[in-house]
Amino acid sequence: MSIQVSKMKTLLFVSTVFPPMINPLANRVYKLLVQFQKSWQILALTRVENAYLNEESSVHFVKHWYPQKLIDLMSKLKLEKILRLLIWPDQDIFWVLPALIKGYQLIQQQKPDAIFVFMMPYSASFIGIGLKWLTGLPLVFSLDDSITCTDMHPESQSLLHYHLKQWLEKFYVRQADALVYVSQFNLEQVKKRQPLSQQSKFHLIRCGADPLDFSTPLPPSIDKKPFEIVYIGGMNGWYDFYYRLEKQSVLKKLYKAWIRLGIYEQVKIDHRSSSPVFVAKAIQQVIAQNPNWEKEIQLVIHGNPVPKHIVQTVLENQKQTDVVSVFGSVSHHQALQLARSGDLLLITLPNRPDGSSGGRISCKTYEYLMTDRPILAAVPKGENWDYLKDKPGVWLVEPTDTEAMSRVISEVVSAHFSNSPLRFDRTALQQELSYVNLAEDYLKILDQVCLNNTKEIQAKQLATS
Repeated sequence: MSIQVSKMKTLLFVSTVFPPMINPLANRVYKLLVQFQKSWQILALTRVENAYLNEESSVHFVKHWYPQKLIDLMSKLKLEKILRLLIWPDQDIFWVLPALIKGYQLIQQQKPDAIFVFMMPYSASFIGIGLKWLTGLPLVFSLDDSITCTDMHPESQSLLHYHLKQWLEKFYVRQADALVYVSQFNLEQVKKRQPLSQQSKFHLIRCGADPLDFSTPLPPSIDKKPFEIVYIGGMNGWYDFYYRLEKQSVLKKLYKAWIRLGIYEQVKIDHRSSSPVFVAKAIQQVIAQNPNWEKEIQLVIHGNPVPKHIVQTVLENQKQTDVVSVFGSVSHHQALQLARSGDLLLITLPNRPDGSSGGRISCKTYEYLMTDRPILAAVPKGENWDYLKDKPGVWLVEPTDTEAMSRVISEVVSAHFSNSPLRFDRTALQQELSYVNLAEDYLKILDQVCLNNTKEIQAKQLATS
């Protein structure tokens, strides 16, 4: 065993998220690193204080240098606008220097073979680039979302910040030895803006799921429960409905205008559809057409982080408290079991009113596809729509199209109450979605960049000899 370990390469893994955080990205970090450990020793750097992977890994916590008192003072003085203009590209810029110092110390002590930076946040790119400059180690970036993805970043604080985003993207493309994207759309958009010499660095490895998480038997179903449309995770559209209900004074309106001053908007995103409101309206339409289904259909949301008073205010204002139930945070394992037992699974994303395509794809897409349950995907045209359009048991609708939603719900509910619930065999997708296979793709990239780096060093040695 000692001989095998001595031959294993060591990977310096840099990530602001890390287990045991309850977070889809932290779960992805865990699943990938466990697979990486089959052929790499893991040396990790994170700002998660209680970070832990397993006994075989070496995880190091680095505290950020975030000026909390100064930020709090400026916030009290209503100077958030100044903070937004100055803190770039994100708040984790205050983690870069301490992480860079600790990372360099670890490299000197542990002699890793490669650096792997898990992004977002985009500030982490500076850590990877700095360590590469200091040590010459090959560098791989894994991006969950592109910094220029207009689904995730539809606007910039100013025109200058927009150009800074463009510059940063080109900068880390030039500095990295390989870049991994989870979205084909985003990858192609970024890749085509780069010179031919940089385009071979781009790789597509999607998010995935672990088949073992779906292998345990489900508890017996309760026949008398209502038909449940299940959504797992947070929604950011609540606030659009809530703040419209607030009465705003002249001073508040002026302050809001000040905050928005100079914002450079690339595309208009309608966040309202990232909420239960439109699906709940569709449920109410179905019940109106089928009165015997009253109280028999529920939209159930698990993992909601939005304050209860906002949730309650929105649901009461929309008159949807009878068809929507909202629950708080759950563990990742529990979330998957709730999805497996749902009668219809829901994905809903913010809409793009101009009809343009976007690059965002929900992580829950892959986990839902590991189940046999019907899926209602209320997503805009783009990456998520394109990926799902040929998948079995998936109904695609526009994010605010309540008529289309009601037709899908009616069809699935009818089958359910006829004792013929719709189920779909997706076993053919499980290998494609498995973290085992996704990790193998990452490992091939790591092996290749290490090989390329070795060849470059040898070539320089020959040139100077």
